[in-house]
Amino acid sequence: MIIRQMQHSDLEQVLQIYRRGLETKIATFETIVPTKGDWHASHHKTLRFVAETNDQIIAWIALSQVSNRKAYCGVGEISIYISELARGKGIGTALMNKMIQKSEEAGYWTLQSSISSKNQASLALHLKVGFRVVGTREKIARRDGEWQDTIIMERRSKAVF
Repeated sequence: MIIRQMQHSDLEQVLQIYRRGLETKIATFETIVPTKGDWHASHHKTLRFVAETNDQIIAWIALSQVSNRKAYCGVGEISIYISELARGKGIGTALMNKMIQKSEEAGYWTLQSSISSKNQASLALHLKVGFRVVGTREKIARRDGEWQDTIIMERRSKAVF
């Protein structure tokens, strides 16, 4: 397995992994897969990585800017998706560590994630790499007629603080 910079040509496989995440109903509250253009436009241009084995993308991580306001230029939101065949093998940890390193090099001091309270694997992964829970947004979204909570997590750069 290698971790490398995501290329535009990877987006088809990236979006397939995202689609399978949608189907779990705990990876995201979204219900449709974005177009390649929309996905590309909503994520940082270089802080996006894939895990690949045998020319197959098995997981990805990307950062989105949380605000256009200058005061928040070093705060990014993480999205990470791991294909069902690659879970539990340390790939998420490797991707998170890569993102932490590269985002700090790019000047980010805070990484955050909003995670479904039902997504125990993602919550555990974030805790493992140094994120902390900063709050719960109760009944913030409805999915299939059921109110859902999200756990807000963040990681502050040790290089900055």
